[in-house]
Amino acid sequence: MVALPLLVLVVALVLGVPIAVALAASGMLGIYLVTGDASKVMGILSLAPFSTVADYALTTIPMFILMAFFSASSGLARDLYAAASNWCSHIKGGLAIATVFACGIFGAMSGASTAAASVMSKIAMPEMRRHGYSDELAAGAIGVGATLDILIPPSIAMVIYGIATQTSIGKLLIAGVPSTYRVSAQERCASLVRIWPSLLLILLVLVLLYTGVATPTEVGALGALLAGVIGAVFGRLTFAEAIDAVKSTIRTSAMIFLILLGATIFGYYMALSRIPQEVVTAVIAMELNRWVVIIGIVVAYFVISMFMDEIPLLLLTLQLTFPLITSLGFDPIWFGVISMMMVAMGLVFPPVGLVAFIVSATAGVDLMKVYKGTSILMLSIVITTVLLMIFPQIALWLPATMR
Repeated sequence: MVALPLLVLVVALVLGVPIAVALAASGMLGIYLVTGDASKVMGILSLAPFSTVADYALTTIPMFILMAFFSASSGLARDLYAAASNWCSHIKGGLAIATVFACGIFGAMSGASTAAASVMSKIAMPEMRRHGYSDELAAGAIGVGATLDILIPPSIAMVIYGIATQTSIGKLLIAGVPSTYRVSAQERCASLVRIWPSLLLILLVLVLLYTGVATPTEVGALGALLAGVIGAVFGRLTFAEAIDAVKSTIRTSAMIFLILLGATIFGYYMALSRIPQEVVTAVIAMELNRWVVIIGIVVAYFVISMFMDEIPLLLLTLQLTFPLITSLGFDPIWFGVISMMMVAMGLVFPPVGLVAFIVSATAGVDLMKVYKGTSILMLSIVITTVLLMIFPQIALWLPATMR
């Protein structure tokens, strides 16, 4: 009976029930089955909404999202791609490198891999085709580049991980920072004119987070303000666009907060049922090598991420996986980076891969070609993940120097 809510959750997700509703409903069922008292369910429902969202750290999320929407409304994606392609034009395969760079930065600024994939497919694909790149390589560069947003500050997924696990958000964000044609030097310098304020904004965010001068929430608020000011001063952000950005921020933040609320209710069930503790006890009793366990978790994240976006995935799984990895002695910041790498791979890997579907539909490229391109380029993510597992200090040395 205790496991019934888990089955209900899986069935609800398969049937397409919104993740927030699925988590809340299965959590309520679980609480009732464990306690046998409907009044306790109602008591938790009366407290959970306020206690979940009345958290100062959560203000980081809407601030980073607002900064992203202001930047996106200011035409940053096209300017960023033009500058990146100009500066990489003298390198063999430079346009593909520029595409990955531009997709990653815009994905971080927009806060969503799916948004980056959709926008950059329209911008980058025609240009890469014009320069003779195959559809496989072009689509692969766009798809893999779009997933990098979960590692680059300001990463919403990293913020969610930090809040869910009570891990330093600042250190998590910093831990993620791990045929040719030519363009004249004059054109390269000219392309920076339109993007230097945005690059300066990104640099400011990184510096403030690293030095500890401001909290992630304060950095998000300042970033949102400066993004709006930059757009307005340079005439790229109209009043109507600013209002649309605010509305989009409210919608996106509300969606995330509803998922958080559902995860909190489900978390009460997990705590009352003691499922996480029993799983930890069972794994320890097996006397498995801890690396066998972490590899199993990594593979599970990779598989689930093919079917689910990063934020609900983290909120759904961390209640179970985080106690396990900390009991085995793994660093929570290191695990945060590793889990983000797995999510990035799952978003573009066959047979599903949400971002791969978006690139295929938006760019008009056969899905099999997208899979071929992303699978080849994904080798770099696999190699990076292996190196992170062998040498954890790659992800930990920079956060360790923070104040």
